[in-house]
Amino acid sequence: MGYANIIGRKEEIMKLERIQDSNKSEFVAIYGRRRVGKSFLVNEVFGKKILFKAVGTYVKDGDDNYESYRKLQLDHFYDALLFAGLGTDEAKPTCWREAFLLLRKVLQKKRAKRKIIFIDELPWLAGPQSAEMISELGHFWNSWADSERNIVLVVCGSATSWMLDNVIHDYGGLHGRLTEKMRLVPFTLSECEKYYKKNGFHLSRYEICVSYMALGGIPYYLDKLRTDKTITDNIDSIFFADELIHQEFKDVYTGLYSSKERYVDIVKALGSQFYGMTQAEISKATGIKTGGTLSKLLENLFESGITREYPRYGKERVEKVYQLKDFFSLFYLRFAHMKHVKAGGWKDLFGKGEYYKWAGDTFELLCIEHLPQMMDALRLHSVDRDYCYSGKTNEGAGAQIDLILESKAANTDYLCEMKFSGSKYSITADYELNLRNKIEAFADSKMHNDMRSIQVVLVTTMGLVAGIHSSIVNQVLTLDDLFA
Repeated sequence: MGYANIIGRKEEIMKLERIQDSNKSEFVAIYGRRRVGKSFLVNEVFGKKILFKAVGTYVKDGDDNYESYRKLQLDHFYDALLFAGLGTDEAKPTCWREAFLLLRKVLQKKRAKRKIIFIDELPWLAGPQSAEMISELGHFWNSWADSERNIVLVVCGSATSWMLDNVIHDYGGLHGRLTEKMRLVPFTLSECEKYYKKNGFHLSRYEICVSYMALGGIPYYLDKLRTDKTITDNIDSIFFADELIHQEFKDVYTGLYSSKERYVDIVKALGSQFYGMTQAEISKATGIKTGGTLSKLLENLFESGITREYPRYGKERVEKVYQLKDFFSLFYLRFAHMKHVKAGGWKDLFGKGEYYKWAGDTFELLCIEHLPQMMDALRLHSVDRDYCYSGKTNEGAGAQIDLILESKAANTDYLCEMKFSGSKYSITADYELNLRNKIEAFADSKMHNDMRSIQVVLVTTMGLVAGIHSSIVNQVLTLDDLFA
């Protein structure tokens, strides 16, 4: 079945269609970064087949007065029950046990072959003291819905840490009950291009690349762009002309309750060090002690798609590095607080030194986030590991290689260099020497097996200028390869 309004999401659609056609009850949890399109996906695929839909409401400082918070959520749940067909003679529920009993009563009257329940923003519905609601949700599923064999329960949440702790990794009533879980991720460059074309934009791939490095592949932010404005003007409007941008940044991490500030502290620390930090470095920058608490916070940021983790080799011990990869957050932290940017806007920076410094850093991350496309372009069916290498030549020259792809099947180590440019990239004598130092340092390190060959791969926006220094590169990938 086709869904005209959905870009991409083929795998997720197939899963939801399988669930809809299943001959048993299905319990589905969908999580991912705020604004990534979870609710939109469920509403578009199931549409009018959803018999009951409830949406949790965010309440600032809701944990300060839990009883009033709980009553508000129950009132909204009751409104949803009325909309689904509950008789007006039924009293409002005063607790979650009563609420789910009423939901059962509503569903028992429905004659649909598959009875789809959609609970959106479940973390808000349950609230900061969520044990009661989750316990009753588990009882509703275990005591009735599962055995009915025709119930589809879909729960969504942007507070990824909460979803992981209370639903996906729950060891209470929901333990082992999920039949499907999905983490929704941002659009790829190719999917963004389809979005732009579908919505009347006529952008070059260079412009799509720049907008991606500022906004990421987040549908909500793409929806803010206007066809009667240039990409430069659109970025100005979103980041520098609207004071609500500061609240939007905070909202990305809202929902983590007492830990929200600590998540923001970690993100700000990582935003100040583009290439990432070790856990010890993060601890020093934030004041959060190393150990279980910090590890849990970092795990949740990783699961939500805000950060990535990668190994860095070349020193005595392998370092695990945490890097902020949420493009929106990176752009906000880099520019949104700078007075000279706010005064002149993005137009004053575009094409200048500060712009190219940002683009040079961020393009590397964009390439890494499109690793499957890079592998296809290199005709690599498998990569045994990808990592960063930081070492020195025998003469002591530094050698930082941000991405190495090790392929035993191809018997090759691919040393990847990512370079952003507004035109074809030209390799200078100094850069050739820099590349030779990297090759030498890596070839002499314990990371390289002498039986494997080394290939230098240049990934750049527009391609490579042929010249006396360009032969140092073995393969060249361009933006077109990342859009594949």
